[in-house]
Amino acid sequence: MTAELVRGQNHPLPGSRLEIRVSAGRPVVAGATLSDAHGKVRGVEWVAHPGSPALPGLQVSRQAAADHRLAVDLDALPDAVHRVDVLLALPPGVAGPATFRGLAAPFVAVTGLDGTEIAGFTLTGLDAESAVIALELYRRQGAWKVRAVGQGYTGGLAEMLADQGLPEARELAAAIDDTVAQGLARSVPPPHLTEDPRTGLTAQAQQGTAHRDPAHRDPAHPAGQGPVHPTHQDQARQARRDRDPTHQDPTRQPQAHQDPAHQGPVRHGLQGPARQAQAHQDPAHQAYRGPAHQGPAQGPSAPPVRRTGGDSPAAPATAGDRAAGGGPVDYTHPGRRATAPPVPPPAIPPAEPGRPAQPVAGDATGWSMDERLYNQVWGMFEDLARTTAAYRSAVDFADSRREQELDKVLDDPRSRIGGAGDAARERARARHADLVGRARAALDRDLAQLTAEADVVEPALPPAFAAWSSPVWHAYRAPMEVPMALRLGDLHLPERPGLRIPMLVRLPLERGLWIDSGKALTNHRTDPAELRRLAMDTAVVHAARLLAVHPPGEFQVHVIDPAGAATAALAPLVTADVLAGPPASGAAGVTEVLARLTRRVDLVQMAIRGGAADALPPDLDTAEQLLIVNDFPHGFDDRAVTRLRYLADEGPAVGVHLMMVADREDAAEYGPLLDPLWRALLRLTPVPDDHLADPWVGHTWTYDPPVLPPGGQTLRELLARVVTARRTGGR
Repeated sequence: MTAELVRGQNHPLPGSRLEIRVSAGRPVVAGATLSDAHGKVRGVEWVAHPGSPALPGLQVSRQAAADHRLAVDLDALPDAVHRVDVLLALPPGVAGPATFRGLAAPFVAVTGLDGTEIAGFTLTGLDAESAVIALELYRRQGAWKVRAVGQGYTGGLAEMLADQGLPEARELAAAIDDTVAQGLARSVPPPHLTEDPRTGLTAQAQQGTAHRDPAHRDPAHPAGQGPVHPTHQDQARQARRDRDPTHQDPTRQPQAHQDPAHQGPVRHGLQGPARQAQAHQDPAHQAYRGPAHQGPAQGPSAPPVRRTGGDSPAAPATAGDRAAGGGPVDYTHPGRRATAPPVPPPAIPPAEPGRPAQPVAGDATGWSMDERLYNQVWGMFEDLARTTAAYRSAVDFADSRREQELDKVLDDPRSRIGGAGDAARERARARHADLVGRARAALDRDLAQLTAEADVVEPALPPAFAAWSSPVWHAYRAPMEVPMALRLGDLHLPERPGLRIPMLVRLPLERGLWIDSGKALTNHRTDPAELRRLAMDTAVVHAARLLAVHPPGEFQVHVIDPAGAATAALAPLVTADVLAGPPASGAAGVTEVLARLTRRVDLVQMAIRGGAADALPPDLDTAEQLLIVNDFPHGFDDRAVTRLRYLADEGPAVGVHLMMVADREDAAEYGPLLDPLWRALLRLTPVPDDHLADPWVGHTWTYDPPVLPPGGQTLRELLARVVTARRTGGR
């Protein structure tokens, strides 16, 4: 039976190999410290944190996340260790509360490897603290126990580490914060939960659970709708688990002591907190210093719900809607019609015993086909991340076990020479090969199922989600609503390069984009001039897709090209006349465009604060705005750089988005001043590159940029249809 601990209570631990599971609802940093018999941390090498996640007998997460799984092997800890403290801290400078006062009470559980919960502790009563010791595992008279601690620190990690006797506490805390910030900057943004337009609740809220697994959905469903039943993909995942009665959930970080028999992908559904209300800053951007200097940061606001009558589904709103504040302003296209959300997928009979379920496109939960496909793609992304983590963990375990067995052979003088030693070494190698082979077989089985699912999902994707080679572009028609997400490229792992997952990010964009034209891209020796050309071509492709997936007139593109270096790359956009104006050149052009967009951000923010949409100037364009900046920082003075930072931080919340095409080394003279700018942008590359991480286990994924079909006709024909739709109003 699970022990529900209160602060100060302890409980014996029945085994040495454990998991510590953390659920916080918002991204937190999880770590651990090792202490000796006097309760002192002897050095930084006794602290496990995202920058140094693995210690003997201990492994923690590599990045901040809402859920963590820490692996502990008490028998593998150094003999001098008598206590393990589990730490939680709020990452500074990111969206979310700055103290635990604004966070739901985190829950921490100690479990066995089979998932059986041993003890749990809910950290209530936290207030102004930004770091807390949640639990401690301690050794007393040769036996290990767990104690609920809940000791918070208003001074954050630095104060907590100093309290444990670490001399380098402040330096280590700063290094951890920097590692977390870099990890969040390179992570693919996790999916957001969508609201039921009739209840205003997310599926999470309706279910009363942290996961959107349809098999666990609450029977109380919205009026007029039937219950959501397990889909084919849910049945396939369950079948994978049923094939192994000892299956354990592989969602924890890869660890060195995991049996490969406990493998197989598990999709827990969509995670990630709903976006919170945007903090409104002083519009005096001349004194702007970035969100880190303006009080606790808050996440960008979710687009307000816009209704056109009755119980029609919500549609993402334009900047004008956001400016309305209290009352909704309807900018609905006159040709749009309100339609009821489709009925969730009906019950699907189970697959025949012994045969995997056949994949079906859109076989996921959601209120529309696009949402089901979006959820299905993200589920495939999570499945691939977790099943690969399980495989890598199994290989690590096999390697570790082989090394231990070989070391024992070498430690015994009698087995160093002769037939006995050779036989022992051969047995160790054979066991290693068997373990790795079993793990690879499980991986191949699961990858085959995911590949089959990808093969049916890819052709069914709508234009916003589809590859450029998809036939859907040949039948393109201007949309009537803003899509829920946008494809920015593909992601894959080295275990199966041919299995590519569409990289989908939510619209409106919550972060700007940075197309890196740098000379130091991983594994590439492309000529620098060629990289710059490819980077600008990639930016044009992204801009064209954004124009195509927005309703006519609801998305505008501005370009800053100070030296005119991108004239050839911009030719498709200029020739088609889809830009808001000619590309700005020279210092005067840079200043004029930045001033105009900064003014728009200021006005909309003031309208939001005052709820005065009627006060907006009649000539203010309420469409979403994208600014493409090429060859930064050429043509930018200090004031222009300040405005650019302001747009990057404040613009996305009010419909102004940034796309930088730049080499970071070109702006090296600004030093750390521009570090917040680069971290605020999602880095993409014009060539395949290993730089993105998933939001679950932190694998490094290879990003593949979008590639147009040969011939160049697709882009020209698409832009021509966009212009026609603008001229005819989408009819």
